[in-house]
Amino acid sequence: MIIIAGTIDLEDPSLVAEAMQRAIPLQKATRDDEPGCLAYVFNPDPCTVGRICVYELWEDEASLALHFKHENYFNMGGMLREIGLKGADNNKYRVDAVEPVYDETATPRADFFTLK
Repeated sequence: MIIIAGTIDLEDPSLVAEAMQRAIPLQKATRDDEPGCLAYVFNPDPCTVGRICVYELWEDEASLALHFKHENYFNMGGMLREIGLKGADNNKYRVDAVEPVYDETATPRADFFTLK
C-alpha cells in the first residue's frame, strides 16, 4: 500500500470552505471510479488557517500511477489552482506492515506486536 499525506495552502484562507465544498464530488469520484483507491480525503486543518490536509491510501503503485493520469487528479488540481493555490507539501509512503493500533486488551501499541 501507499499513503500520501500532506498539506495544501491557499492564498486566501477564507476560501477553504469553498474549496472543500467543490472538492466533495472530486473526492467521491476518485473513490468510486478509480480501482485501488482505498481512501481519498481532503479536509481543513483545524490548527492552521488556510491549510487543507491531504490523506490518500492506494492499493499499489499501479493504481497510484493511473490516478496521476486520471481526469479526477487533473480536475482536483485545476480546482485548487482556480481557488488560489499558494503551495503544497505532499509525500508518499510505502507501507511494509499493517496492524491494529489497539491490542486485544484495548491498549494502544506503538510496536508491531502481531509481527513478533
